[in-house]
Amino acid sequence: MSNPIKIPQLSALNLAPMRQGQNASQAIDAMVRLAQHLEQLDFTRFWIAEHHNMPHLASSATQILIAHTLSQTQKIRVGSGGVMLPNHSPLQVAEQYGTLETLYPNRVDLGLGRAPGTDQMTAMALRRGHRDVSMHFADDIAELQRYFGDENQQGYVKAYPALGLNVPLYILGSSTESAYLAGRLGLPYAFAAHFAPRMLAMGVEIYRNEFKPSAVLNEPYMMICNNILVADSDDEAQFLATTQQQLFWDLVRGVSRGMCPPVPDMDALWSPQEKLAAQAMMTTSIIGDKTSVKQQLIDFQEKYQANELIAINYVFDEKLQFKSYALLNEIVQSL
Repeated sequence: MSNPIKIPQLSALNLAPMRQGQNASQAIDAMVRLAQHLEQLDFTRFWIAEHHNMPHLASSATQILIAHTLSQTQKIRVGSGGVMLPNHSPLQVAEQYGTLETLYPNRVDLGLGRAPGTDQMTAMALRRGHRDVSMHFADDIAELQRYFGDENQQGYVKAYPALGLNVPLYILGSSTESAYLAGRLGLPYAFAAHFAPRMLAMGVEIYRNEFKPSAVLNEPYMMICNNILVADSDDEAQFLATTQQQLFWDLVRGVSRGMCPPVPDMDALWSPQEKLAAQAMMTTSIIGDKTSVKQQLIDFQEKYQANELIAINYVFDEKLQFKSYALLNEIVQSL
């Protein structure tokens, strides 16, 4: 007899994407409405990703969007999914997120990634230099932990008002390197299966095998971000999912059109080679009606036993996007 599945906490990730015809202000307004909707559904957290030099994503100044979202909600945790640490000094991050935690106590998350969240030329513009600091990721995390720690842990340079606030840190990853690090540091680990699913199984296994208890966790806490879309029928869900497919198709082609309306036939748009490349980034996507998605989630959880699912979807119609998250919440509640 198989082991019972783990019932995951439910959260969401958002990139503040612009729908076709929207500007950045409208995309940010839509992001806030979604956060408010998810708060009503009792989602655990709402994370906002950091991206740069991407014309149809309004999420470059992530900490400002987090502050704005916190101010427009009451209880849902809001955080970074994540801060791309090579682009920032740990001192500045501690000051910014310490300020957010001061303004909104016990509602701020600090997810940390080792990638720049952009192309190399833009990464150099962000750093104002040619030095790749991604190899200092572990040292930067230790520095952040010190800045958020107690007075007796500090050196001459201190991060005010972060001192003693212990803002929770989460390690993000899309490969195995961060899995080793998160395990050894005893921190929660969030895997980006929504665009890089190839190493998901390996990342989960490594994290759990490498995990060492820490001051913040006694046992591993595995979070998986995934594309999840629920509709009234499988056909409708597959149709709505063509917006997501177009986004990945654009990524393969190196173009940026933002969120486009769904189309009846993706094969009329992409070439066989483009289709293969795009679908490789969506292999763990969960799409369908309530019955189908429930079974897909059970299969997913039997394999990965995630403590928390961070759902993302790209439904063009905002009302149908809200409905998708509501249906997903109903499914998880019924597991």
